[in-house]
Amino acid sequence: MSLSPLSDRRADDEVDDPRRRTFILIAACTSLIAVVASVSGLNVAQADLAKELGASQTDLLWIINGYTIALAALLMPIGAIGDRWGRKKVLVTGLIIFTLANLAASMADGVTWLLASRIVAGAAAAMIMPATLSVITSSFPASERDRAIGIWAGFAGAGGILGLVGSAFVIDNLTWPWVFAMPVVLAVAGLLLTLAFVPHSREHSEYPFDTLGSILSAVGLGAIVLGIHEGPERGWTSPLALAGLALGGASLVAFCAWELRHPKPLLQLRLFRNRMLASGTLSLLIVFSVLLALFLVLVQFLQAVLGYSALKAALGLMPMAVLVMPLSAISPKIAARVGMRAMFVGGALLVAVGLVLMGTLATQTYVSIIPGLLCVAAGAGVLMTPGTTAITSGLPDSEQGVASALNDTVRELGGALGVALIGSVLSATYSTKVAPVADTLPPEAAHYVKGGIGGAYVVSQYLGDAGTELLATARAAFLEAWTSAMWVSAAIAVAAAVFALVWTPARRAESSWIAGPGTDADPRIEP
Repeated sequence: MSLSPLSDRRADDEVDDPRRRTFILIAACTSLIAVVASVSGLNVAQADLAKELGASQTDLLWIINGYTIALAALLMPIGAIGDRWGRKKVLVTGLIIFTLANLAASMADGVTWLLASRIVAGAAAAMIMPATLSVITSSFPASERDRAIGIWAGFAGAGGILGLVGSAFVIDNLTWPWVFAMPVVLAVAGLLLTLAFVPHSREHSEYPFDTLGSILSAVGLGAIVLGIHEGPERGWTSPLALAGLALGGASLVAFCAWELRHPKPLLQLRLFRNRMLASGTLSLLIVFSVLLALFLVLVQFLQAVLGYSALKAALGLMPMAVLVMPLSAISPKIAARVGMRAMFVGGALLVAVGLVLMGTLATQTYVSIIPGLLCVAAGAGVLMTPGTTAITSGLPDSEQGVASALNDTVRELGGALGVALIGSVLSATYSTKVAPVADTLPPEAAHYVKGGIGGAYVVSQYLGDAGTELLATARAAFLEAWTSAMWVSAAIAVAAAVFALVWTPARRAESSWIAGPGTDADPRIEP
């Protein structure tokens, strides 16, 4: 049984050849990994960039976040353009620009050049990411569509880890420009496979393109993500953070008002009356907020508390990738037996249990976090594919580019929210716990120690025997902060489970949702 309510329909561009469908899936996943890996790839190269390009901490934040902001801002408009102009055209164009932008970044000799290249790469990623999923949903028959989406979702979840591992290996053995080699190789491979196997598909509409809605969504999402990124670094009351959040909020309110009046809006907001679509969207938002925040704090835990190198810390995340990918592929079969509500609730609860285990069992050993890490990975693997399916199946065939973009936007926005919230909890708790010792140091040294455990490592090297005591205090403070971050994350996951339990349709209602055909005139709205 398919999870998709489009199961009784056959798209004109559906591919009959099973071998060709396999290569389409490979092309989509290869292109997707290039984009997702680039989100986290530069995190481990910050020290090298600061040393060789003279980048300040503010410069580094913009270089890393510029890619994410451009990606999040442009996903929705470009997804809609792909539906009209042609999904293959957008994917090919995006892969070419993405390759050139990463090549330019690898040759950067200054901060401005690198930042500009990253922003262009983020814009190109916004062309690639939604197109990879919409190509799958439009090319695969209903009997295979859910499994293909599951494989795509697995790579979407694990791609960030693969990017960290690849980049850490490069930084440990080569120079920072080689960090861009993996995205370039993957993008070129994806481009060649796309040109050879991906079919042309596009939709025709009698209505003009929703230009104003596209502009408002781009400004709104871009400004919101900017504010979320800047808040933890500059302070939530800083002018840039406040301006970003205010502009983003106002733009999104205007976007909603416009979309509700437009005859053919960029995004049919009334579709969110569909309880399955709403549950899938919130579930994905929550799981990605927790996952990306976990990546952030877990890498710090492995490096600062356990003393791992960048590569060893990245490899410490691999058990998650190993579990997420197969579970994402088989979760449609599980969902067909137990129902979507059980998947959403069960996945969120597994994530919550895993976070509690990591918060309560964590000591200064890697083994102590493995049970919780595997539990979180299992929950994410169970939840991601049904969440993606609920979104892509909730919009008409003619808007699969928008559906895919919505799915990607939810992931990006969730990640930004999670990193900001959980990162702030970790930072605030650590600073409070380490303050009694830090305040005995000179003001400048105290500032570095309170700023993060990395600063404590630097200061400890100049204090002799006292440095050992400082480092022990900083590690203990970080473990307390880690526990607080895990409990807050677990509470968020539990809230998602409660929402899914109350709001997701029961199995009987779900059956009609699964079986019912959908058209542009039938936007799958449920009371």
